[in-house]
Amino acid sequence: MHPNAQLIAQFYQAFQRLDAEAMCACYTDDIQFSDPVFTDLRGVQAGNMWRMLTARAQDFSLVFDSIEANDLEGSAHWVASYSFSQTGRFIVNDIHAKFEFRDGKICRHRDHFDLWKWSQQAMGVKGLLLGGLPFVQNKIRAQAAKNLQKFSSK
Repeated sequence: MHPNAQLIAQFYQAFQRLDAEAMCACYTDDIQFSDPVFTDLRGVQAGNMWRMLTARAQDFSLVFDSIEANDLEGSAHWVASYSFSQTGRFIVNDIHAKFEFRDGKICRHRDHFDLWKWSQQAMGVKGLLLGGLPFVQNKIRAQAAKNLQKFSSK
């Protein structure tokens, strides 16, 4: 297995244990992270997002597969299952990740998932009817950013 594929596996194994510090150790100090909710996190912000998510995780499980990597880039598929803390609703989020590497660490991490599908699970009928609208998706992003800022200031 390529060393960067091992790094991706190490990242997700740490996530399975809800060990944010071990996850962050896989990142460069200037990591760039994005997903449909947290669209541009850099450095400490990305680490704090994982710290917040792992600290708040309820009924959490994670599986990962399809890891591929070379010297410059990699990818993986993962599924996180958990109870959403704000509504108590159960989420199964199917995610495709892309990575870039530098100096034996992840320097860019991009997760891709269907935010509308996520909002349907998180908010029920309201998410089904409104979760595909840019206005609602921007509200989800704004609330997540507010939660991260509050968590980071502790």
